[in-house]
Amino acid sequence: MEDLSPKPGDLEHIETASRDEIEALQLERMKWSLRHAYDNVPFYKESFDKAGVHPDDLKALSDLAKFPFTVKTDLRDNYPFGMFAVPREKVIRIHASSGTTGQPTVVGYTENDLDVWGTVVARSLRAAGLRPGNLLHNAYGYGLFTGGLGVHLGAEKLGLTTVPVSGGMTPRQVRLIEDFRADGITVTPSYALSIIDEYAAQGLDPRNSPLKVGIFGAEPWTDAMRREIEEAFDMHAVDIYGLSEVMGPGVANECVETKDGLHVWEDHFYPEVIDPNTGEVLPDGEKGELVFTSLTKEAFPIIRYRTRDLTRLMPGTARSLRRMEKITGRSDDMIILRGVNVFPTQIEEQLMTVQGLAPHFQLELDRIGHKDQMRVKCECTADYAAPEARMRAGQDLRHKIKSVIGVTVVVEVEDPGAVARSEGKAVRIVDNRPKDG
Repeated sequence: MEDLSPKPGDLEHIETASRDEIEALQLERMKWSLRHAYDNVPFYKESFDKAGVHPDDLKALSDLAKFPFTVKTDLRDNYPFGMFAVPREKVIRIHASSGTTGQPTVVGYTENDLDVWGTVVARSLRAAGLRPGNLLHNAYGYGLFTGGLGVHLGAEKLGLTTVPVSGGMTPRQVRLIEDFRADGITVTPSYALSIIDEYAAQGLDPRNSPLKVGIFGAEPWTDAMRREIEEAFDMHAVDIYGLSEVMGPGVANECVETKDGLHVWEDHFYPEVIDPNTGEVLPDGEKGELVFTSLTKEAFPIIRYRTRDLTRLMPGTARSLRRMEKITGRSDDMIILRGVNVFPTQIEEQLMTVQGLAPHFQLELDRIGHKDQMRVKCECTADYAAPEARMRAGQDLRHKIKSVIGVTVVVEVEDPGAVARSEGKAVRIVDNRPKDG
């Protein structure tokens, strides 16, 4: 693989600043962000007042622990624009992500917010080894999802030649990578494996592709998958992290020269790791739930947002900014299936609308070849026990899940009483996917 390490002058000052300088900047910006949220978002004023805290109570970074958390349901309860801190007319971009009940969570950006977003994504792409003039094949989805347009914004800011191919039509992906001579690709790791399969189908060796680096995100992936992708393409594979509530892609990124965790761009996003059960802030090095506070966002400030992602914070290596370990799981029951967020409650909602199915189900996750697959095991009612009837019910559920949630699943309709019952909390998810790193 080609050496893509940065050259002198490639890095921004903040990437090599002292911890004292970084933390002084964070404190200054955090004071502004808390005040901005309190003064302009009724939810935050009510939340802070109820907790008995005020922005003026922040004297040190550790004082942030006095402030209440924000969770996804808070955003959904204030749909669509209740969390905006500027007049809607000042918001020049709106994105949205899926919610647990089909209600999207809406985020907005001012002109300055987009400039910051472009800056942190450009920094991420540069950390991954790309340089001005390189050609980027952007296979993240465009639209309300922040992935495609977020990466596009940073790629242009860095000075890349951007190919906005989006997802799907895999044969065309291979052709454009080869014909345009792409230096880098941004894509979900599972879809990258599908592209590798397509190379083989076309009789091409991916090791001869022009790709030097792949930047992968939007779903968890293991170091074992990294090794498989790097070996197949003879390129570097690095991790990018983000979520729409905090900004989108570009909140943190691995550096190609070390690949030892994702450096958090701490000048714009302040990370904490908490005990998911008690909410207590944990010291760096201990694993817990990741929490973010935005430091510079104007349209949509976010204060102590519980991401539900499990990780730990570590000292900087290639950069002064702290690193977060690869995401290893979640503190809630959300499943990330081929880049789509799925909650068991969403499956349950669709199940309850299908005639002939009982309200008992279990989700089984497997990895078939390179792709994750979800199997929905459910039961028919006694009057739908005939093979034709239960087949129709299964087809109906599969169609509803695809059209409402956006994922393709396998549905197995079994006899009444076949799904295991629980005397306590129902075991809704059986994850058979390999856990090796």
